[in-house]
Amino acid sequence: MRNGTVITEFILLGFPVIQGLQTPLFIAIFLIYILTLAGNGLIIAIVWAEPRLQIPMYFFLCNLSFLEIWYTTTVIPKLLETFVVARTVICISCCLLQAFFHFFLGTSEFLILTIMSFDRYLAICKPLRYPTIMTSKLCLQLALSSWVVGFTIVFCQTMLLIRLPFCGNNVINHFYCDVGPILKAACVDTSILELLGVLATILVIPGSLLFNMISYIYILSTILQIPSATGRQKTFSTCASHLTVVSLLYGAVLFMYLRPTAHSSFKINKVVSVLNTILTPLLNPFIYTIRNKEVKGALRKAITCPKTHYAK
Repeated sequence: MRNGTVITEFILLGFPVIQGLQTPLFIAIFLIYILTLAGNGLIIAIVWAEPRLQIPMYFFLCNLSFLEIWYTTTVIPKLLETFVVARTVICISCCLLQAFFHFFLGTSEFLILTIMSFDRYLAICKPLRYPTIMTSKLCLQLALSSWVVGFTIVFCQTMLLIRLPFCGNNVINHFYCDVGPILKAACVDTSILELLGVLATILVIPGSLLFNMISYIYILSTILQIPSATGRQKTFSTCASHLTVVSLLYGAVLFMYLRPTAHSSFKINKVVSVLNTILTPLLNPFIYTIRNKEVKGALRKAITCPKTHYAK
């Protein structure tokens, strides 16, 4: 155990090198946050209001949008605070709570995306059996399992993290409570916790990525066997939005975690974290709306129906 002053709070540095840009960045990120909430909330409302969209693919999309809303909410309010106050302080309990929800929701997001790739695999590769396999009961069980597994993985590590005493440097060089800086502030050896974190990361990120890759290998091989170009394009369009979101999310995460330590830069990691926690949740509604005729049709219907009703 290290000697040092026991600390009761952490200081979030945020982005200290951007002096003079706090106001425009605050406005930009606040607007992005509002658009993220509105976009993902709109997808949930449209799916639940339109009977034609109440199928497995859009049920899982609602789960993803719900996760994105709360995933950004765990981080952005505190990030905005770093732009308006000189010293952003967060109590240890609040910091651990933020870390728990951030990683719980993030883990569940990876699992939901994996379930969505499995859904696309069944729909494209097993179209005749798809309605009998992907029932409402199975959809609910798969979605619930992603939440439960994500909660269990992160909750077990958080319980160990809560028991740690903290002393010494209480400055976190990030805009949210990341586990790495928290462990560095502990007064005891944290090698076991670090090992558990690595194992959980390997299980969730490369594990789910492998499952996604296998699903899309089968999907692409099935699409290439379709004789007409129109049929291939139509079939691929049903999974293009999901593939785009998967590429964005895993691309950013793999860039952040798989670079050699000698070439790693914490400043770059913070920028990539912005992509994951702010921009990706913002882009998801646009990706699924722009590339999806059914969602666009339901959105147009939702906009025009009130006008028609008013005209009558």
